Amino acid sequence: MTISRRRFGTLAAATGLAVAAPAIWTTGRAQARPIRIGASFSMTGPLSSTKAGLVGLQIWRDDVNAAGGLLGRPVELVTYDDQSTVAQIPSIYSKLVDIDKVDILLSPYGAVLSAPVMPFVKQRNRFMVGMFTLASNDGVKSERFFQSAPWGPDAKVNWARGFFDIAKSIGATRIAVLNADVEFAKVSAAGGKIAAKELGQEVVFEQNYPPNTSDFSAILRNLRGTTPDAVFICSYPPDSSALIRGLSEVGIGDSVKLFGGAMVGPQYAANLQALGPALNGIVNFNLFVPEPTMVSPPVTSFLERYTAIAVPEKLDALGYYIPPFYYTAGQMIAAAVTATGSTESAAMATWMHANPVKSLMGTASFNELGDWTERRVLMAQFQGIKGNDIEQFRQPGRQVILAPSALKSGDLVQPFQKARGA
Repeated sequence: MTISRRRFGTLAAATGLAVAAPAIWTTGRAQARPIRIGASFSMTGPLSSTKAGLVGLQIWRDDVNAAGGLLGRPVELVTYDDQSTVAQIPSIYSKLVDIDKVDILLSPYGAVLSAPVMPFVKQRNRFMVGMFTLASNDGVKSERFFQSAPWGPDAKVNWARGFFDIAKSIGATRIAVLNADVEFAKVSAAGGKIAAKELGQEVVFEQNYPPNTSDFSAILRNLRGTTPDAVFICSYPPDSSALIRGLSEVGIGDSVKLFGGAMVGPQYAANLQALGPALNGIVNFNLFVPEPTMVSPPVTSFLERYTAIAVPEKLDALGYYIPPFYYTAGQMIAAAVTATGSTESAAMATWMHANPVKSLMGTASFNELGDWTERRVLMAQFQGIKGNDIEQFRQPGRQVILAPSALKSGDLVQPFQKARGA
């Protein structure tokens, strides 16, 4: 989706802004003009589960300001509710740039909401950190855009490649691909098919489905009839949950050795709690799980602070998937501002392309598109889940990392039916 600068301005005038009060630094240091960071968050609407990211960003802001700010200036967040709709994005980002005069931008959550703002920030030569925006800069090619999530280079094809590498390692050569008919899922499915072909695997079944599908019994029966070795699923939270329930009710057949891959939903606490043992055996992507290979004192401290805020506010109780990467986004900004001594977009971008950034989620270097040069997407298998107590997911051994090898924390339980507890 491409929106010209003129069209972006027209949409901004035509749509009403979603109001959210900016967070303002009010201590005695507030004599210097604040460094203003602007973003939209899906505080309402279908993507409102992602609003927990704001807590991660606020924790970073508080840490920076407690240490004296950046360049001796306080950091201020200016945020608005995009209501989970693309229509709100042009008005919000025009206001952030032209009226609020923010210094630095964070993208909306995800590729769909970020699509209209990508050409705008390139035309305005603005520095922006992308928040879970898979392959969003591939077409625009802004030199001042950087991903906070570790999708890695050529993410459209390779972000979920670990699933196919695991399939190859266990002799799975017949692949089924099932995806929702929405942008992220379609891109993921297309990339998965390319990865499968490159690894010598055959796609024996492929189907997309309307995103509001709630009954997958017929699809799963048709899929089972093709006797695949592995099933690559590209789905969003509602259909992910419906698919997993359908898997428990209908089954998938004895041929399947691997199931999952690119399901959005099993990363969130509410879905983990609701699905419980139905998750067992599924191998799916994540970006952080509390395995010994990933846990560190800074991460533990962050999650404790996050939980103290999130639980009373009824946000995601675990905060593994999104909040740490908003903190990481803040650290990326801080590194560039501090190193260059300015908030000038060109200087910050030049420095970011040339230097690694140490963050809560690891050290990142960036390629010409602003992607991490190292793919760090996890493939983890749900193992040994009993009942629906959320606290079990805070323990190691429930989401065992199979890939990448540097973070591996255990082995794949086989066969799939055994891992399911059957």
